[in-house]
Amino acid sequence: MKKLLLLAMSLMALQTWAQKPEDTEVYQPVPPKVSTGKVFSDAPSDALILFDGKNLDQWVSVKDKSKPAQWTIDNGAFTVKKGTGNIETKKAFLNYQLHLEWKIPANITGKGQARGNSGLFLASTGGGDDGYELQILDNYNNDTYVNGQAGSIYKQFVPLANANKKPGEWQTYDVIWTAPTFNTDGSIKTPARVTVLFNGVLVQNNAVLTGPTQYIGAPSYKKAHGACPIKLQDHGDPSEPISFRNIWIREL
Repeated sequence: MKKLLLLAMSLMALQTWAQKPEDTEVYQPVPPKVSTGKVFSDAPSDALILFDGKNLDQWVSVKDKSKPAQWTIDNGAFTVKKGTGNIETKKAFLNYQLHLEWKIPANITGKGQARGNSGLFLASTGGGDDGYELQILDNYNNDTYVNGQAGSIYKQFVPLANANKKPGEWQTYDVIWTAPTFNTDGSIKTPARVTVLFNGVLVQNNAVLTGPTQYIGAPSYKKAHGACPIKLQDHGDPSEPISFRNIWIREL
């Protein structure tokens, strides 16, 4: 029995090793483009302010959680400081409503995934890029695999529409997140679900996630977890860093 188990594990490892990132990239159908109005949302009275335009007191460096986030604050927003790594909230959350605004630089360069790439990890299950990622990218006039464009649940769910504004304009994500639950043996009991409004346009409608983000291969629930921080990604590509402002959360 032990030998059979070891053989099965070896075959699974070999299968994962043989896969490529391209195996899980989807290019059709392309989401329709939707023009959006100007969107700005003030925090309601019961919200926890995660960024008020002045400091990153609610955030820490993922590389060293004993240190504050190292990203740059200027003019009421903060900007990815390339090379310093991802940042995440000090507090962990289960179910919540989240508002976040982000901006791709007007002078953005590159194409495909190398054009302002970042990510909002709705639950950060570990260091690095572990967790459930809502993609951040410039797709106003930039084609890529559609399950990797802005508004997608990366490598899982294509957005229902392309609601991107032009680079240089502020954009909004409004998210309703329902965390997964697990049985006592660690197996999945109820999967994670997410609804996303992108610049006021519904792009994910109570999507049922099949697991945390997986860059290569299919996602699955391999490890039970409870409340998790929310994470923002320092992707490390050569594109100009993106900025964030007006971030608040309501626990549900």
